[in-house]
Amino acid sequence: MKKLTSVSTIRYIMEKYGFNFSKSLGQNFLTSDHVVNEIVSGSELSEGDYVLEVGPGIGVMTYEMAKIAKKVLAVEIDSSLIPVLNETLEEYDNIEIINQDVLKVDIQSEIKQRLDGSRPKVVANLPYYVTTPIIMKFLEEDIKVSDIIVMIQKEVADRINAEPGNKTYGALSVAVQFFSEPSIIAKVPKTVFMPQPKVDSTVIRLKVLDEPRVKVEDRKYFFKVVRAAFGKRRKTLLNALSSGLGMEKSIIEQVLLDTGIDPKRRGETLSIEEFGELSNNLWKVK
Repeated sequence: MKKLTSVSTIRYIMEKYGFNFSKSLGQNFLTSDHVVNEIVSGSELSEGDYVLEVGPGIGVMTYEMAKIAKKVLAVEIDSSLIPVLNETLEEYDNIEIINQDVLKVDIQSEIKQRLDGSRPKVVANLPYYVTTPIIMKFLEEDIKVSDIIVMIQKEVADRINAEPGNKTYGALSVAVQFFSEPSIIAKVPKTVFMPQPKVDSTVIRLKVLDEPRVKVEDRKYFFKVVRAAFGKRRKTLLNALSSGLGMEKSIIEQVLLDTGIDPKRRGETLSIEEFGELSNNLWKVK
């Protein structure tokens, strides 16, 4: 098979298999060997690693990862790409492809059956429209993976990686950092995709924590407090939480003071640790 990042190869495959890019699936194929190498390198794969790839496309990253990893399980939603992948990856016997929607399939069961119950590394070039749901599925459902290395919209990566006090810091930042340690691997210009999207991308690595960053009394309530705090960003914590939680201001004010948090602060200034302590204290009086 010719170089899979080559535009001429992509066009050849499209013509041979009658393939057309699906806007509804947000399909964009990489045309840069450099970016592929950055993703594979940033994944720090070793010969003993198992990989779960979401959305392999025509197998550009799959092909490179299979050279190193023990096994790659690729989950592709588009059935028209299955015969393409069977051809582009035919020289490897350590790749398994399943035609499934990763948001609907029982991923933990698939890992147990097909990846020897390991803690695989998740690697994906995610369509923008399902970025957050897919990332949060792996984190919230406690699917046993060690790392999540994903190429996503730059704006979303900035939000995930943001620190308290940053204007991009919000509920998504807290949610992802509650479960993992994010770091930026590479910035990817929109010009290295076919078709070319409207925005640039970023490759981000999430090192999944063995335990959530903070211990909370009730996880659902913790995230309810976080959402309430960011629900009305221009309001003080006191007003935002009162509105979002439906609790009396006097009660919330006292809990904030008891937690050592100024009621006039805004949600974007709180660390995850502060959110944890605050939600635990609010949980006791709700």
